[in-house]
Amino acid sequence: MRDLTTASAALLLVLAAVLIGRHIEQTDHTLFANWPPLWASWDPHLGPGTPAAVAVALGVVAYGPVLAARLPWRALLGASWAGAMAWIWSLALIDGWHRGVAARLTTRYEYLQVIDRFHDIPATLRDFTRHIPLDSPDHWPPHVAGHPPAASLTFVLLDRIGLSGGGWAGTWCITVGATACVAVLVTVRRLADEESARRAAPFLVLAPAAVWMGTSADAYFAAVAAWSIAALALTVTSPKGPRTRATAFTSGLLFGLTCYLSYGLTLMAVIAAGVLFLGRSRVRVLPCLVSRAAFLIAGLAVVPVAFTLGGFDWWEAYHLLVTRYYDGAGGIRPYGYWVWANLACTVLITGLTTAAGLRRAAVALVRGRQGLLPHREARGPGAGGPVPGAESPTAGVASPGAGAESLRAGAQARLALLVLCGLLALLIADLSGMSKAETERIWLPFAMWLLPACALLSRPRAWLGAQAVLALLLNHLLLTGW
Repeated sequence: MRDLTTASAALLLVLAAVLIGRHIEQTDHTLFANWPPLWASWDPHLGPGTPAAVAVALGVVAYGPVLAARLPWRALLGASWAGAMAWIWSLALIDGWHRGVAARLTTRYEYLQVIDRFHDIPATLRDFTRHIPLDSPDHWPPHVAGHPPAASLTFVLLDRIGLSGGGWAGTWCITVGATACVAVLVTVRRLADEESARRAAPFLVLAPAAVWMGTSADAYFAAVAAWSIAALALTVTSPKGPRTRATAFTSGLLFGLTCYLSYGLTLMAVIAAGVLFLGRSRVRVLPCLVSRAAFLIAGLAVVPVAFTLGGFDWWEAYHLLVTRYYDGAGGIRPYGYWVWANLACTVLITGLTTAAGLRRAAVALVRGRQGLLPHREARGPGAGGPVPGAESPTAGVASPGAGAESLRAGAQARLALLVLCGLLALLIADLSGMSKAETERIWLPFAMWLLPACALLSRPRAWLGAQAVLALLLNHLLLTGW
């Protein structure tokens, strides 16, 4: 009953955002959104992706929880990636190939508009900040100006290797973006437990966020950010050795890239801090800690140093972007509406199911907080690492009489902390005022970390069905765009 009450409250938040938003837009015309709180238009339609989307939804609802529980772990990761791609592709193709995929990244706002301006990449990097202000000559389109140049360079490099045009760009974003769910599952398994990851898998596959992951560059950003967190989780939970050092370097490298794909994704550091907190009991020996930190920092420096030597100043560009933001629609859109309507957007991309899961996460964190305390981890006979299946900081601390229950409560608390770190990062982004509208797209990297809260819910098929219905309604009733 409490889960339904929470979901109902989330639905009321969405309805309030729609009704109040329509009133503000019709009277003041200050929201710059046709169907607030979403950047979308009312356009009921069917498309070639409709049968596939319905089939994927029915298949995941009917068989997803069973397969997630029974498949070998690596097979589950592969199946999750395939399922996520099938869901994203089918939803995107509801709008047709051209409107749903190929043209999305070719509009006047998008990255493919500037491919020809990167014929001399070093010169363009040196000159990049000069074209950010709205009153500058040949100013960048909104999405190019709103992101560091690694975002645009991705599509420039795709063009250089022969994968030119909106079709290939869209395919890249969907294919890479779908791996974000795999990265989240890897992280949850390492920091909470495998059962939680398996229970979360169908919800990550069937997320309403897929409506905006196909086709948006933010899906690609979400995947890079998610893998930086996953690599960090592997770094802090693995035995020392060359592979762990390589993983630490990879984590730093991907986090550095994340910060040069989107300024706002520096807030992924909040989730990273949660990962370090949850894994703190694993790295107790000073030489081991120093070694991993050194490789992490070395990886983290690669992308910033490369761009700085290339002539791009991240801090200068960010300050110029803030000026441009407030010179444009960002300075007109009312903070008093968007500061809470953005949360309604979050409900739509993560679902009413996730709202109920977040309530359970808060409860789990309180009830299982003892599982967050540092202690000695269990090890197998003669093994140098954690016991398989007990890959969590709470392994071995429960009393014999309540062992399984205590371990489960601790795992749920760790899952809850990870999820709530994602929520905290999102709330900081919201309060900053730099995200007014279009957060259904911009906040995809944060939204991915809220979805595992659904693992805490009972009756998964019913809640999965609610996720699927919401996504299908959104994609069939609205024409989304950005």
